[in-house]
Amino acid sequence: MRIFFMFKQFAGIFIQNMRIPQIYKGDTTMKKILCVILAAAMIFAFAACGKQSGDDKDVFTPVSAGKFTVAISPDFAPMEFVDISKSGQDQYVGFDVTLAKFLAEELGLELVIKPMDFGACQAAVQSKSVDCAISGFSVTEDRKANFNLSDFYYAEDEEDANETQQSIIVTKDKEGQFKKAEDFAGLKIGAQAASLQLNLVTSQLPSDVEVKQYTDLGTAVIALVEGKIDALAVAHGNGESIMVNNDKVAFSGFDFEVSEEESNNVVLINKENNALLDLINAALAKALDAGYYPKWYTAAKVLAGTDTAHDVVYDEEGNVVEILDK
Repeated sequence: MRIFFMFKQFAGIFIQNMRIPQIYKGDTTMKKILCVILAAAMIFAFAACGKQSGDDKDVFTPVSAGKFTVAISPDFAPMEFVDISKSGQDQYVGFDVTLAKFLAEELGLELVIKPMDFGACQAAVQSKSVDCAISGFSVTEDRKANFNLSDFYYAEDEEDANETQQSIIVTKDKEGQFKKAEDFAGLKIGAQAASLQLNLVTSQLPSDVEVKQYTDLGTAVIALVEGKIDALAVAHGNGESIMVNNDKVAFSGFDFEVSEEESNNVVLINKENNALLDLINAALAKALDAGYYPKWYTAAKVLAGTDTAHDVVYDEEGNVVEILDK
């Protein structure tokens, strides 16, 4: 209200000095009306200017102009991995990379993949050093609290919902011997740090299980084969890819109970970036309607089985730590 009277006083001074028709000269009532109208108009104009000059939260601004920067952890075939026969941005392949390319096209931006370890992907989104992270992320309570989560996308082929299942793998000699959670009592179980699988291990397996966390799954598989852990929690589709390249491991026979919310993948977006969230959700709806997901997943599984496909471990700064043997 004080702002209105300030503008009204300013309008009165302005009217006194402006040229108005002679018929209104000396007409106090008309001058008051003109003051009110002019004051209201000035407030509206200033409000509009203020809205335009401030940060427009409804417009997506990439972290790098003209580019769509995406963090991935390429040690998770068939979702994201490396084709060592290629170089540069072309070496990053898998379902999530295909999805990232599609999103970039829909946004009209050039895709830039930033490889790093799984935990660093999440930190990069929070620090706004990337636009988003696409790396086989499932919904967890922690992620709901700290990120904008996209609508679900479905990494599955025509035959199986492979990435919606969460399983445990063991060495080949123990294949199929575990039917219930209690069968793992007292064992050492591995899981990737900051993952859905880690949450499932700690919440569904017996309390006397010794949990071993790993930055990357490749190192965890080696630990399993070498007997440093008894079992490893993985997404079912990732387990299948591991077995294609390693005949020393097999499924334990046990699958976790997973809610519908936990069973599908999401894109991680900064909590403040609602504009990008809306754009990504629109693009995901388009991909779903077009039936792209099964085709992308089938192609990724085929590529994951080739000789040049490798899970590659990166550190948080994007440096190669290890190229894992098949």
